Amino acid sequence: MPERETPVGAMDDVDAVTRAVLTASRLLVAVSARSLAGVEERVTLPQVRMLMVLSTRGATKLVTLADLLQVAPSTAMRMVDRLIAAGLADRQTNPVNRRETLLQLTEEGRRTTADITARRRAEIAAIVQRLTRTQRAALVEALTAFNEAGGEPLAPAEDDTEPHPLGWVDAAAAHDA
Repeated sequence: MPERETPVGAMDDVDAVTRAVLTASRLLVAVSARSLAGVEERVTLPQVRMLMVLSTRGATKLVTLADLLQVAPSTAMRMVDRLIAAGLADRQTNPVNRRETLLQLTEEGRRTTADITARRRAEIAAIVQRLTRTQRAALVEALTAFNEAGGEPLAPAEDDTEPHPLGWVDAAAAHDA
């Protein structure tokens, strides 16, 4: 693939940066879609997003989950019911407030999200390995700034399988629902 030169003034051009990010977004959507191989017959893409949110947050109330995914609680409930039927999630009574129900991944749900994440990570790593060391450093710097500007927390390390202790999930990620 031929290397493209970026005009000197283009780095300050919001439109040029937006086009570059949109192009990268298409690539990442394609990588994400391929990472779902073997799962798509069991769950829908919005349900996978819910699994990923539960994987990140741990046990979560339905109302919170609906808010994070920016869907109506009734829609979230239907999604949860399907995930429970598929054996990927379950409900438990909140030990702190017995009137509340918490939703969480089952062991199968944790395995499923780990498999999806591992496939996604491997494909992204293969792409990143094609970059020079200097390009990789520049990409880390640019994406870190982009993620911070968008309020996206850093993705967990490869060996980090536990939910984030602060239970964060960004608003931008909810748009993937």
